[in-house]
Amino acid sequence: MQKQRCYMYTRVSTAMQVEGFSLDAQKEKLRKYAEFQDLFISGEYTDEGKSGKNIDGRPEFQRMLEDIESGKDNVSYVLVYKLSRFGRNAADSLNALQRMEDYGVNLICVEEGIDSSKDSGKLMISVLSAVAEIERENILVQTMEGRKQKAREGKWNGGFAPYGYRLENGELKIAEDEAEMIRLIYDKFIHTNMGAATIARYMSQHGYVKKKRQNGTLDSFSAHFIKLVLDNPIYCGKLAYGRRKSEKIPGTRNKYHIVKQSEYPVYEGAHEAIISEEDWLLAQAKRKKTGVKNEKIYSLNHQHILSGIVCCPECGAPLYGSVNRKRKKDGTFYKDYWYYACKHRLEYDGHKCTFKKQIHQDKLNAAVEEIIKRIVKNSQFDSAIKVKLDKSIDIDSLEVEAGMIRKHIRQLTVAKEKLGAQMDRLDYSDRHYEDKMTDMQRRLDSLYDDIAEANASLEEITLRITNIKEQRMTGQKVYDFLDLFDIMYDKFTDAEKKEFLQSFVKKVEIYPEPMENGQILKSIQFRFPVFFQGNEADTFFPNSKTTAECVVLITRNM
Repeated sequence: MQKQRCYMYTRVSTAMQVEGFSLDAQKEKLRKYAEFQDLFISGEYTDEGKSGKNIDGRPEFQRMLEDIESGKDNVSYVLVYKLSRFGRNAADSLNALQRMEDYGVNLICVEEGIDSSKDSGKLMISVLSAVAEIERENILVQTMEGRKQKAREGKWNGGFAPYGYRLENGELKIAEDEAEMIRLIYDKFIHTNMGAATIARYMSQHGYVKKKRQNGTLDSFSAHFIKLVLDNPIYCGKLAYGRRKSEKIPGTRNKYHIVKQSEYPVYEGAHEAIISEEDWLLAQAKRKKTGVKNEKIYSLNHQHILSGIVCCPECGAPLYGSVNRKRKKDGTFYKDYWYYACKHRLEYDGHKCTFKKQIHQDKLNAAVEEIIKRIVKNSQFDSAIKVKLDKSIDIDSLEVEAGMIRKHIRQLTVAKEKLGAQMDRLDYSDRHYEDKMTDMQRRLDSLYDDIAEANASLEEITLRITNIKEQRMTGQKVYDFLDLFDIMYDKFTDAEKKEFLQSFVKKVEIYPEPMENGQILKSIQFRFPVFFQGNEADTFFPNSKTTAECVVLITRNM
């Protein structure tokens, strides 16, 4: 009599297996069973280091199903050591079993004595698959409830300590070298009119360096980091729980993603606060006011052409553009008065800036345009500018940093998947099952936090790279503009004028009071040296003695 044929399927989640679940142990059990039942093993399929959550990530399991459907070996059974080796997701397990049975192939779970060809076996598989999935979900719920209770008690829930703190025996302690930065951030945000981007720039310009950590690889302060600090109640002695949750992606069975929550509980923490609760509330009030971008509804085509590159003559900070708009009695408006003003009139670097004048935009814009027109008419300018403008802004270091963060994210993701796989293969009969699952869930949550932090860093660098690329004009484009400046500039929109000048001009300085002849423009610094009257220079000073002779150069040896 010809022996019935069977396939043998084995699976382990990781190389670290509980005794009795290793591949060799599974295969030995299955071979002995096949020999005892007089079955011929026509093929062996093994998924090593693969989770049992679903079949998508198990190539050998998929290949086995395909071989069954093709009738390759005309098998009657698939042997597995335990049902958990076949799969831990009830829906996937039953669907795979149905696919097998459609081709006359049944499942035998050797250790549990289950045979799907029998009615009792089918029922047992359905029940055990559902129980396994429910048990797993219950453990996760219990684990999360335990973490929530820990937060209620004001205890740190695991993961890396937030910037400004260090971990000692699982408790948060203030790291004074980092806490100094946290206090400075709150002080500048609350007591000046600085925003997140300005604070980040201020700290970088004043030599403050952010300590690199496992959950923060950048040594510079970014606007994103400043916002994270301002939004985290940990610094006023509170603990927020559930600010991010892992939620199932709609339309999938086993895919999840991290979602920020708009509402979450905040508890009193057992750790020492770095700032007062009063300062925290002041910061939140300002965040609500400044965190929403105002939509422009008037003068939609107008742009503050020199905003950010013209500097305050008192404190040196960039001037910002604004408008005086007054309404007539009949409800219509007078002509808009556009001006530049110092953004640090409230306070800058510990003192108030005293420059309160409003610089008429049209007059200053025209003065800068006149200087550029005189420069580009120079006969040597054409040949020299091509060489200078071919050099693009270097973003290589940012690309390298982004690559390192992507690699770190991949490493964290692999670690997360391995840990999830270890959770999948835990034996429910193990008397330490719940403790092990709780410990693993805590480590898994910590990895999710690390991945979220790394993704935030990557997003910040990617945004910086994108901004550089978007704001940068190619050398040829700038050259084309300069070559036809007289003809083209007046035809530009304000947005095009701003794009051009931001690419060509680095800094514009003005006098605090107009000169006798009304001149207010003090100097213009370009982003690269240009030629004028046989000399090469990057900074130009309009001559205040006469309007006929326009420019004095800082010359260089050629």
